[in-house]
Amino acid sequence: MTNLGAILFAKSLSEFGALGRKGLRVIQYDGKNRIKTKREVPGSKGYAVGFEGAIAYINALLPASEEIGPVLRQEIYAYPELAIRELIANALIHQNFTLTGTGPMVELFDDRIEITNPGRPLGDTRRMMDEPPRSRNESLAALMRRMKMCEERGSGIDKVVSQVELLGLPAPKFELKEEAMVVTLYAYRAMDEMSKEDRMRACYQHACLKYVSNEMLTNASLRDRFRMSENNATQASRIITETVKAGMIKPANPENRSRKLMQYQPFWA
Repeated sequence: MTNLGAILFAKSLSEFGALGRKGLRVIQYDGKNRIKTKREVPGSKGYAVGFEGAIAYINALLPASEEIGPVLRQEIYAYPELAIRELIANALIHQNFTLTGTGPMVELFDDRIEITNPGRPLGDTRRMMDEPPRSRNESLAALMRRMKMCEERGSGIDKVVSQVELLGLPAPKFELKEEAMVVTLYAYRAMDEMSKEDRMRACYQHACLKYVSNEMLTNASLRDRFRMSENNATQASRIITETVKAGMIKPANPENRSRKLMQYQPFWA
């Protein structure tokens, strides 16, 4: 049995030495910090045999509300399932297997989900929506693509940001640690509860999503992103101005003197 076969199909990764630490670990905390743990499940199965079960288990732990439609009742989750699925698949595929004593981990808090994978990404975290995909573990990525666990097209982050915008959630955060990458999905917060950093990050990601869709960020599109009325055009302009000053976006038509008609694109465009 090769390491690749074990990491995908093992019923118990602990039987394969160092791979025992590479299972997907799920921890749920009571509150917004790590002081009190409610439950912890160390991953024991290979990714191919355990992926669907892990996603179902995580979704079962998340808060959900019931919406009654014209015909059927439907459960609405606090976080988009597709976003969780894509981020966990990315964490499994792009981790650095040479780092010992650590593995991919999902931590559930009352106000957020943190997904950690060992190893820093191969590219710039600000360019994950436009740069071509690059796999650290090519054989693993190829097999997981054939098993329809991922697409290996570089569209995962686009889907995550799109799903987050559809639900009006705060923008996900991509944070680099010394030897790891942490992606945070936030539960719903109203605009006045978001920090300046939250708003600028959302504005930048919205600009990126628009650009890769052959469109441009405008005051109107940003208001739609934040669920703001037309009366809040001034507030949207303030967010755009702050994001421009931070060097995250730039005017796409700087010669235009009308703020209403101004369009913006990511700094790298």
